[in-house]
Amino acid sequence: MFDQQLTSRGAATRKRILEVATREFAEHGIAGARIERIVAAARTNKAQLYAYFGSKEGLFDAIFFGSLERIMNVVPIDGTDLADWAVRLYDEYLRRPDLIRLATWARLERRPAGHLVEEADRLDDPKLRAIAEAQAAGIVRPGDPFDVMALVIAMSMAWSPVSNVYAASTDEPAELHERRRALLGESVRRAVMTG
Repeated sequence: MFDQQLTSRGAATRKRILEVATREFAEHGIAGARIERIVAAARTNKAQLYAYFGSKEGLFDAIFFGSLERIMNVVPIDGTDLADWAVRLYDEYLRRPDLIRLATWARLERRPAGHLVEEADRLDDPKLRAIAEAQAAGIVRPGDPFDVMALVIAMSMAWSPVSNVYAASTDEPAELHERRRALLGESVRRAVMTG
């Protein structure tokens, strides 16, 4: 939204807004988030926030699409080892539970059906290509690559902050996480890998 070159002070303010707003949106959702709380905690004002992001929706979009890109970059897919990919997703949800909560709020408040984002904003083409290539090589079961991807992601979220059964945290013993990683990896291998 904001095209002008930022001064170092402006960049620091923008970064503070994004950090505070990420926590606010993750905790309260789009409707429940309050700009007043964000600007107070970020030590700025509404005019500055709106200059950078245009609106509350624009601020959420900046955070949400940034979180999708982060997942893509921090947890790149390996179509030949979807079990490992699922485990790395599990680890990222432990490290950054706010990211999965943001996606859940987007699902609840914006897009209750269909793809989570508009077609033009989807970032899953590299994932789908990787799965399709692994299928062509006989490594991954046949089926729609999107459905395979959705299944693996859903399995990786079994203990995520949005689980309706149990939400794991970094406060739990490392041995417990290791057991979950092993179970998740083996389950994904059996569900979608051919070997």
